[in-house]
Amino acid sequence: MLRSAFASLVLLVLSGCVTYPDITQSRSPCRSEPGGWCAFVRDAAVEAYSFAIAATNAYAGDDDTYEDLGPALRKLDRLEIAEEDADKGFGYEIFEQLGPPDSLGERKPIARILAFRGTDFDGFTDIFYGTLRDDQIEIALRYFELERERWGDDPTWIVTGHSLGGALATEVSIKYPSVKAYMFNTSPFYNGDAMTNDVRRTVINERGEFLRRVSKFSLAPAADEYVINCAPEAGRFTKHKVRPLADCITWIAAYASEDAGAVVAANGVAKPAVECGAADKPHPGTAYRPIAPCIHQSRIEEDD
Repeated sequence: MLRSAFASLVLLVLSGCVTYPDITQSRSPCRSEPGGWCAFVRDAAVEAYSFAIAATNAYAGDDDTYEDLGPALRKLDRLEIAEEDADKGFGYEIFEQLGPPDSLGERKPIARILAFRGTDFDGFTDIFYGTLRDDQIEIALRYFELERERWGDDPTWIVTGHSLGGALATEVSIKYPSVKAYMFNTSPFYNGDAMTNDVRRTVINERGEFLRRVSKFSLAPAADEYVINCAPEAGRFTKHKVRPLADCITWIAAYASEDAGAVVAANGVAKPAVECGAADKPHPGTAYRPIAPCIHQSRIEEDD
């Protein structure tokens, strides 16, 4: 039986989320700020980049995960996923978010992150059990509860995910209002009451990725939602991928965060296409102060 979310595709429903303006086009009001990114976008990137990396690396075994997580993120061992749950496409990883170094140079955990894997488009499994049916929602809630019992509540829990993983993170944050959630190019297909815990949920989506067209006909998760335009020339399905979005978020964060800058340097993160400068421009770092406006390009200009 199709999930009720698909029935909503015939209706345009007003969303309960707070959506910040898309300021990543030319004539941005922030063109004289670092990288041309407005301060509220840079602040959001600093807050979210670790979770974007965790959401990327929830796709364990894929070719486009991060080899170096940077100094603020550490992978932990998770429970073994039961064969019957893995057969339904479910997957997740656990990480610790580490705070700044103390006087001895040591970093203490400030959050524990459960990152849900999104849809694997190699088959129909995730679509069937994660979107058309509720199996993965039930599985995700069960494993979160098991991991929470295993690790405890100190430090606090945060859930994250990309695409279908974002919908699963939404479900956890709805059931457990103390749990913050960060979602990236998130799926709009979920069951819970979106207004529950809406002030503790953040969504960052790439402008024009294919799920955004679907989400116009479904109730989006109530959240602070940011739309960034990092890859204007890419197709809708390429825009949906998590690694390019995570790279862009981390690049933006690196204007204010040395830890994010370490990730950029260690993983060879490329400059977002919309930002001014040559394609191979290295990140200028946290001390950078623009001396000329950086005007975002909505499309890449080709030489005559």
